[in-house]
Amino acid sequence: MASFKPTKVPFLPKLGEKVTEETLYWKNYKSPVQIKEFGAITKIDFSPLPPHNYAVTASTRIHIYGPHSQEPIRSFTRFRDTAYGGRFRGDGKLLVAGSEEGLIRLFDISGRVALRQFKGHTKAVHMTSFLSDGFRVVSGSDDLSCRVWDVPSAVELSSLTEHTDYIRALAPSKLNPDLFVTGSYDHTVKVFDMRSGSSVMTMQHGHPVECVLLYPSEALLVSTGGRYVKVWDLLKGGQELVSLKNHHKTVTCACLSSVGNKLLTGSLDRHVKVYNSSYKVVHNFDCDASILSMAIAPDDEALAVGMTNGVLSVRHRRHKKDKETLTSRRRRGPSYQVFVKGKNFVPRQDDFLVSKPVKQYLRKYDKQLKSFEVSKALDTALQTWTRTSKPDVTVAVIIELKRRGTLKNALAGRNEESLTKILNFLLKHIFDPRFSRPLLMVGDIVLDLYQQVFHQSPVVERLLQRLMEVLGREAELQQELLQVLGILDTLFTSLTPRKEVAALAASPVAQESQLQAA
Repeated sequence: MASFKPTKVPFLPKLGEKVTEETLYWKNYKSPVQIKEFGAITKIDFSPLPPHNYAVTASTRIHIYGPHSQEPIRSFTRFRDTAYGGRFRGDGKLLVAGSEEGLIRLFDISGRVALRQFKGHTKAVHMTSFLSDGFRVVSGSDDLSCRVWDVPSAVELSSLTEHTDYIRALAPSKLNPDLFVTGSYDHTVKVFDMRSGSSVMTMQHGHPVECVLLYPSEALLVSTGGRYVKVWDLLKGGQELVSLKNHHKTVTCACLSSVGNKLLTGSLDRHVKVYNSSYKVVHNFDCDASILSMAIAPDDEALAVGMTNGVLSVRHRRHKKDKETLTSRRRRGPSYQVFVKGKNFVPRQDDFLVSKPVKQYLRKYDKQLKSFEVSKALDTALQTWTRTSKPDVTVAVIIELKRRGTLKNALAGRNEESLTKILNFLLKHIFDPRFSRPLLMVGDIVLDLYQQVFHQSPVVERLLQRLMEVLGREAELQQELLQVLGILDTLFTSLTPRKEVAALAASPVAQESQLQAA
């Protein structure tokens, strides 16, 4: 009977589930990395420009994380009470956030102190955002007002008070700097035009609105509230197109992916649902607690979810190169009994022995070096198990690359993640007497290649600063040791001539006494 070989798919579909390309796309997200914050995470926002850092608003602080970092690379803690709604500007250089005390603060990403403070709201400001021109800030507050502020002068430009309940949703237009959309607990969604100073369109959601979202074309608008996700056609005067009811608790957040503009929604029922262009659920992510905020990176490489228990869950996309070796099997070699008839077998005197050379199997990095794939060989040598358990192998590959004259090529063209591995390896082993000379050479090459772009990655910049501090301390220690050696040499040399001089001084006296005795 022929054996059955199942098809190779990266997951086992449920009974009756259709496996589509869209489903496979969202199945490629890895298991989540969980980061504990200080309180419930109310807002997550990705920087529009690479390296796509993201701001996490929780409790009385805002943390900035790198794409692959699990510790904040920047923190803003100048809030007396709970912070809300941290959002990046279009160039990723400025950040605006509201607070429970009614103040709006503007921060420079490279600094810590607020550049501006906008005063005027009398209650908590939950939503803030930049308008598309980058010179104005719009805010929504629990005092039922929506205000627009001028960034250079910190002056209030206008105040709109058409809502009758808390304003908890805000979405500015990217195509028109005078348009923005607000959602309120009075069950309405309004489109405001700054030129007219009032709303130009009103939609009845039917439940307290938690989130509003504009499609890139800005012809469609998404609003979430209660158990419903509704899509509105703005070109037809705000006509309702779709009303979705796939969650069984309040839908708190929504975002759009860059590939195909797929809609993602998060809810208090602990589920993230992904909809296709026909608004059918194609995938579902489960979380450990109720979801308050969610954001996806502009390149779809990371999906961040904030929960009520203060846990930030980050999922990264898995690429084909990450799965190449997962299903590969090792080739099983021949057994011991094939070549030897037992362990204690001794050939007879008349036996004719034929020696067979033992085949040498090359390691993966040896094969890559043989194929002149120098960057891949260095990546293989820097894998976690090799660089921690066998650092001598990693250094041996580096020495071989130096011997071939291709070490600079292997270190060039690297991203933040691979540079972080190299710098961490240098920090751990650069002072090992066995490895110091080749690793110092690697450090010099890395500085020459990336000195112009270090400031673009706070993680790499911080590691480089640590490396320079450690090298400085080591240089001071070596200088002190040389001084001690100099003092010891002086002591030794000062003791030796005294004995010789004493011996030389005693010899003439002895000679004179001998002469007198004679």
